[in-house]
Amino acid sequence: MSYSTLETEIQEQLMQLSLEQQRQVLEFARALATARVHGVPGQTLLRFVGLIEADDLATMQQSIKEGCEQIQPNEW
Repeated sequence: MSYSTLETEIQEQLMQLSLEQQRQVLEFARALATARVHGVPGQTLLRFVGLIEADDLATMQQSIKEGCEQIQPNEW
């Protein structure tokens, strides 16, 4: 997608929003423009590769699957 195509698409979407929603988009765009990126480059994390045992990784994966991939329909 080219810059002009993206800009046109954004303008088309903005035209469909109320004035208040457009203000919210503007606030969000300003926040994105001033946000500082936090984090660590992936290259820096490579020193940790292989430090966690395979059994421990399997246990973590199972715990995540059991605890995070469930829908609780009555909670909302």
